[in-house]
Amino acid sequence: MPLEPVHLINREISWLHFNARVLQEADDTSVPLVERVKFLGIYSNNLDEFFRIRVATLNRMLGVNKKMIADIDSNPKKTLKEIAKIVALQQKEFIRIFKGLVEELERDNIFIIDERELSQSHGQFVRTYFRENARSNLFPIMLNNLKAASLKDKSLYLSVHLKVKKQPLLNRYALIKVPVSQLGRFLILPSEGSKRFIILMEDVIRYCLDDIFAIFGFNQYQSYTVKFTRDAELDIDNDISKSFVEIMTESLKQRTIAPPVRLIYDKDMPEDLLNALAEKLRITKRDTLVRSSIYQNFRDFMDFPNVGNPTLEYQQMHPLEHRRLPMNESIIAKIREHDFMLHYPYQSFNYLIDLLREASIDPQVKAIKMTLYRVARDSSVVNALINAARNGKEVTVFLELQARFDEEANIFWSEKMQEEGVRVIQTITGYKVHCKLLLIRRKEAEKNVYYASIGTGNYNETTARVYADCSLFTADKQIVSDVNSIFHLFESKYNLPKFKQLIVAPFNMRNYFLKLLNTEIKNAKSKKEAWVILKLNNLVDQKIVKKLYEASLAGVKIKLIIRGICVLVPGIKGQSENIEAISIVDKYLEHSRIMVFCNGGTEKYFITSADWMIRNFDHRIEVACPIYDKEIQKELLTMLQIQLKDNTKARLISDKQPNQYRNESGSLIIRSQEETYRYFKNKLY
Repeated sequence: MPLEPVHLINREISWLHFNARVLQEADDTSVPLVERVKFLGIYSNNLDEFFRIRVATLNRMLGVNKKMIADIDSNPKKTLKEIAKIVALQQKEFIRIFKGLVEELERDNIFIIDERELSQSHGQFVRTYFRENARSNLFPIMLNNLKAASLKDKSLYLSVHLKVKKQPLLNRYALIKVPVSQLGRFLILPSEGSKRFIILMEDVIRYCLDDIFAIFGFNQYQSYTVKFTRDAELDIDNDISKSFVEIMTESLKQRTIAPPVRLIYDKDMPEDLLNALAEKLRITKRDTLVRSSIYQNFRDFMDFPNVGNPTLEYQQMHPLEHRRLPMNESIIAKIREHDFMLHYPYQSFNYLIDLLREASIDPQVKAIKMTLYRVARDSSVVNALINAARNGKEVTVFLELQARFDEEANIFWSEKMQEEGVRVIQTITGYKVHCKLLLIRRKEAEKNVYYASIGTGNYNETTARVYADCSLFTADKQIVSDVNSIFHLFESKYNLPKFKQLIVAPFNMRNYFLKLLNTEIKNAKSKKEAWVILKLNNLVDQKIVKKLYEASLAGVKIKLIIRGICVLVPGIKGQSENIEAISIVDKYLEHSRIMVFCNGGTEKYFITSADWMIRNFDHRIEVACPIYDKEIQKELLTMLQIQLKDNTKARLISDKQPNQYRNESGSLIIRSQEETYRYFKNKLY
């Protein structure tokens, strides 16, 4: 029976609560100083994407008949107002934290200065740098010539008021894009004794504006930063006469001229200049106008340089070896002997690269198949696959071109691999392929033998250093047969296989986990032990949430570790009293999805690529894999128990008082990521 009323947190508001946890890290004095500055950058980058995707989507919904939109459970206008209110409060907190960090940096003899604070020697240094490096990258646009499509999303601009001192009526406005991608955002100036200095690139440009405009007779300049955010959702053209690469390329071009959703401007910008910009950029009252401090586009602060001592950054925890994988021994042979699991970044991602290298030159390996969603810029994974094709292996890659914000990179890699003889499958109509699969076919004693990897995160050596993920390596005949069937599905597209072990969305994943929850409900009602532990990035799907409420009401003990969005409200009397929910935000991005069900004492363990969201259950190819190896089960349960005991970086999920730290007075301090690293380090001996 459905529960009435069902208490839910609005998903957009829940996401803002998550980003507030990132902001908390910037305010946490136990976090190294430079890392705190970088957390401000992460917060800002997250908020940019939120406006580009979620706010843009809500803007699209305005004026649309609610009955025409299936996935809408709130009033878009009301939600946008609530978003604006929360973001405004967070921005005040952001400014307070940044001012405090600037003061702390100065106590460490690190000074962020602007063009007005340059000493004579620093001024000469900046002028020389500008003429040798920056000036050739600057191409001003006069405001009267500006077209809305001219401004690039996620970029920082200087709006410059040009004047002639003896002709006060002669006024012009120009826009200059700050060339961060070419030069970086920060210029490190020569030290003076123990003092180190950093100037931002827009202030370098401000200092040297006469080098650009003096030839036109201008001799007075006032400049203000401005940042422009566009709708980033792609409209996919279904013209069957075009290749999918052509369709995606055209859709990406649409993104560059998409409607605006936000304009952030310098609080000191004159109103006439603001109005002129808004008119030129077609900013309406429906869009978000944000008065800001002099520094904008804080996403660049993710690369804030450490010009001080090493203690101002996290001390690196070097990836550990896996005790079952000795150096210079065949990884394929080890998979044949026993299942094993790698846990990134605690253990080295290089094992995956080593496996691909081994497969690429092993004469008995005949084929390699792999799914790729987001790959590193100079991907060793892709290079290993190309090398395998050069060595005569049959290499097939499903490369998801619709990986948001990585579309252009994936188009590049798609074309590169095809040039080298790799078979690239680019799309399944109506679905994204989000599962993380690797399959190796090897000829052994005249038979085809398969080896597989199934993971929770991307095959990306860059993100594997900071994303906490896990990946199973197995030769289990039924599991590898199911992985093979999924690749056949990609190749045939409409031939739906039957799966023996894997749970595959969009075919049966939601219903499968609903059945497992029903088993827990049945056992709880029979006074048997009944519990569930779920670790996910996001919990949004309402059918699942309602079932979790039903399970709680029946007496099932449910523990949730949800990093991001969680629409479920724990601790509601008569509905979710048996549900505890925490979120952990720390040095590494918690990204693994792990589930454990009591199942009457015969526990069931799963890892998966899928969050519990409508899009993952219904619109993506996702995989959940059962874990049967007892040692791996113990690893997973130990990791989950460590996180559930975290009293340093764990926050309580709530709708009334979100993000309260779970501090247990008198308890031993447990910071789960550090404890997890120690756990795996101890397992080596």
